[in-house]
This record gives sequence, C-alpha cells and structure tokens, in this order.
Amino acid sequence: MTPTPVVPGFHPDPSVCRVGDTYWMVVSSFEYAPGVPLFRSTDLRSWEQVGHVLARPAQLDVSAAPGSGGITAPTLRHHDGRFWMVTTNLADGGWQTLATAEDPLGEWSEPVRMPEVRGIDPDLAWDDDGTLLVTYAGFGAGGPAGLVQQAVDPATGRALTERQHVWQGTGGRFPEGPHLYRIGGWWYLLIAEGGTERGHAVTIARSRSPQGPFEPCPHNPLLTHRGVESPVQNTGHADLVQRPDGSWAIVFHGVRPRGASPQFHVLGRETFAAEVIWEDGWPRIGDWLTPPGGAVSLDELAGDELPVSWVSPRRFPGEVLEREERGWRLTAVDGDPASDDLAFAGRRQEHLHCRVQAVVDAGAGVGGLSVRMDARHHLDLEVADGVVRAVAQVGPLRSVLGQLEVPAGEVALELRAVPDQGHFSSTALGPDQLVAGVVRDGAFTELGRLDGRYVSTEVAGGMTGRLAGVWCSTGALVVRSFRYSGGDAA
Repeated sequence: MTPTPVVPGFHPDPSVCRVGDTYWMVVSSFEYAPGVPLFRSTDLRSWEQVGHVLARPAQLDVSAAPGSGGITAPTLRHHDGRFWMVTTNLADGGWQTLATAEDPLGEWSEPVRMPEVRGIDPDLAWDDDGTLLVTYAGFGAGGPAGLVQQAVDPATGRALTERQHVWQGTGGRFPEGPHLYRIGGWWYLLIAEGGTERGHAVTIARSRSPQGPFEPCPHNPLLTHRGVESPVQNTGHADLVQRPDGSWAIVFHGVRPRGASPQFHVLGRETFAAEVIWEDGWPRIGDWLTPPGGAVSLDELAGDELPVSWVSPRRFPGEVLEREERGWRLTAVDGDPASDDLAFAGRRQEHLHCRVQAVVDAGAGVGGLSVRMDARHHLDLEVADGVVRAVAQVGPLRSVLGQLEVPAGEVALELRAVPDQGHFSSTALGPDQLVAGVVRDGAFTELGRLDGRYVSTEVAGGMTGRLAGVWCSTGALVVRSFRYSGGDAA
C-alpha cells in the first residue's frame, strides 16, 4: 500500500499531544500568517484543522521574514490543566514564543518570549519538581551549537540556568527537533538528524535524568528512508503519543518526490503517522496509519468568513482581503512585488494533482490567480486592461507564456497541476505540469504551461510548499468565487 500523509501538503514538523480521547497537533508555518496551524483528531488518521495558535497580529509578527523564515518547529503539550505551545520566530528577534490556553479552540494567550534561549526547535518538558525544561537546537557565535537544554520560568520567559549540552545524536548533521518524554523510570530523548533532505532520520536515546547522559538506542535510526526505494522520502522530525489503551503512535514528516533524478517535491513536507511497538525498552516503527483520503472539491469563499486554512505571506489575510456584497475585495499594498510586498491570500496545495479556479473582476486593478512556492517561483494568471496573461516567474526570469483578450467584467481563471508525461529516465520528466488558462462558456482555453520543477523546493530552495491563491499588485480586484479540487490519482 502506498504511504499516504494524514495531513497532506505543506504541514511540516508535527507535534502532537492527547487529552482524553482527542489528539491535538500543530505544525510549522514559516513566513505565513496566521501562524502554527492547529489540528484535531480522534483516531490519528483523520485530522481537521480547527484554527491557528498564533491567530492575532499581536501574537505574531512575520513582516520581516524572508522565504522560509519566521515560525519553525513548534511543540505542543498538555500540562497542569493547560495546553502549552512553544515555537521559534526567526523574524522578529525574540527567539522563542510560548503561548498557553485552557481551551485550544478558544483564544491563546499573548506570547511569553525567551530571548536568552537562542536556537530553534524548542521542546517543553517538566521535571519531577515542576521545573520547565526547554531542550532545543542551540545557536552560538559560530553557528549551530548542538542539542542543549535550559530551565526556564514560564511566566516571564527568563532562563533560570545556563544552557548545557545534552546529546549530539548518532553523528548525522544538524541534530535538531528534540522531544523529551518521561516514560516509566526513563527519560527518552527523540531527535531528528541528517538534515531535512534525503538524509533525514529520527533517532532516540534514554537516561535516568532529563539532563542525561543519554544512552543511544542500539537499533538507531528509529526511522529513515535514506537510500530506501519508497515514494516517501526525507522522513524525520517526529513526535510520540500514547493512546488511551496504552499503545503508542508517532507522527513525522516526509515528502513525495516525483520526476527525473534527483526528483522534485512540490507540496512541501507533509505529516505522516505510524504505529509504535515497544521492545526491550525501546520503540520500533510499526505499520503506517492510512487516512480515509479521496478526492475533494471545495468552494472556499462562499461564506462570510475566510476558510481556516487561508494564509498570507508576511501579513494576515484580513489585512488585504475584505468581504463585500459582490464577493471578496483584494486590495494591493505598497511595496516591491519582487520582495513579496504584494497582496496574496490562499491555501496550501494538498494533492499531487489539482485544479484551482477563481472568478475575478479586476476592474482598474492588476491581479489574478497564482500557484507559488515563494516570491521568486510561481505561475500566475494576470488580468490587466482587458487582457489575461499567463506569466511564469523562475528566479530573476519572468516570461509571458501566452495571453488572451477578454471582455470587461468577470473572468474565470484556472490553474491545473497535471501529471507530466515521459519516461522516468528522461531529464525532461518533471514532478508535474502546471497549466494556466481561462474558462469561457464551460470550455478551458490554455494560455501556457510550465514544468512543475520550476515551482518545487529543489529549485526554489527553502522549507515550504506550494500555495494556490489570489493576488493583486495594483489597485483592487473582486474575487467572486474560488474553488479548489484535488486528488492523488492521475
């Protein structure tokens, strides 16, 4: 059976906890706002996004975040009757951000910052005396400093101890993503190492003390797909959770690369899950959990509220998108579009194949529909002065692939991600083809297409995945409707 993500699309670095019969999970969001998507499940297979932890501008500033900057690798825990979430904001100089809530579906607290905890991927664990221990991948003057730990006052964010090294992993590069657990008489330290590319792995160690010294598992790595023939690669950055019946499971991320060697992934790092079996005091990976799956077709802007999945780079969608009688008005912002200073709002591409259609009325504005990896890698449909253009942006190169005159008023724009054709040994075989066009009288007119590798992580770089949405660079446009349809079957 082909492994399938339980949360598809750009949802990396999962962290999970359970309260009663309900599982809660958060993932990284990088330069997009709102930040730290929050999911809920009762079986670890079917997940529903129910909000964001950092849902208000007062909680999150990613205005200065570069591509793949901002919010990274959150940890979610339930302790002493409260939910606790900690993450790193690399965009505002405050390092760690700690927020809490009694009800995760309600408002989360204003953040407590930890400016002395300098690094990424913070974890939360409480010692037997109630001391909060933050274990993280430390930064120093010379760069990464390995996995370190400090005691922190959760009320003020002040570090109570100097940082000390805890474990460096098994020799893989970039030991990161630590999670510390008290299980029986042992403290287990689960980490990621090997880098988040093809060498990614999950390893584990244990100690009688949360400060170590840590004894590595003799069967490490616990999880890796390096050198393995699998449609899922780059597996790593995991978190363990115990079910009510005492059994265990694990969530982790991976990618689904396709196309010619070295292959390309376009959806970002996605969240997968698997059973965990304990043998001789150590965990082992069991069967992967399979979600219900299937194709979806969603009319996303039909209501008076934006879908919970909608985000914008470096600002909140509500800053540029406003509901009005005719639809949603998207208003341009001042700035340099090449630096991502444009109005964009949209959702993650979550399927290998998809179709996105927006009906817009540009009027005196300039804008349209886009599928993007970042500000420098995207395929747009641009409406301006009675002409629709298909425009590809690949690094510094901008190319008009085709254009079509259209009558004033509403125009239906459509972008498709479709399977590429060709032999796997051909260098011409990309992960997919992006097709841009216009729908008139129910018929699709293609204006241009782009090899999907040019809107992939391997070309663009970074840590995110594709988003599909609407954009505006001048004036304003009205978005009458937005529909997303997707599935993994060709």
